[in-house]
Amino acid sequence: MYHNLCQNIVLCKFVIVNRSTYCKSFRLRVKNFHNMPHYISTNRSKHYLKCHLILVTKYRRNILVGQLNDDLKDIFTSITNNSDFEIEVMESDINHIHFLIRYIPRLSVSQMVRRLKQESTRQLWLLHSNTLRQYYWYQKLLWSDGFFVCSIGEASPETIRQYILSQG
Repeated sequence: MYHNLCQNIVLCKFVIVNRSTYCKSFRLRVKNFHNMPHYISTNRSKHYLKCHLILVTKYRRNILVGQLNDDLKDIFTSITNNSDFEIEVMESDINHIHFLIRYIPRLSVSQMVRRLKQESTRQLWLLHSNTLRQYYWYQKLLWSDGFFVCSIGEASPETIRQYILSQG
């Protein structure tokens, strides 16, 4: 049984086999295509993008404790309130922080990381400049240059969520 799905210019023939769907054009298998309540639909796409992101403090300084840690989590929450991505879960250890982030296709991971790092550094320095100056006296730094990111397409979101919550 074939179903033609047409959105704008993209045409794809889907074959329904045992309640899962197979896209012949892209050789893509999508399970339960018609029953996807957690997918986000827009004019031109249907997506479910989540990633596991880890940010590490500069020089692996053990500064994410106490009030500074609580304020940092509040800052990240306020950043996502004005963004095109959502932090579903976040938990920190003393020198790094884990996120489970849901985002849209037009937003790259690098853009999310840049925004999270820049705004959190600026706001945290305004709140805790005396504490941070003890560790980063030369420049107003907070995060190391790199980051770790992993899409969670193969792992279940619940597994990643439990892993992040077990940190710290």
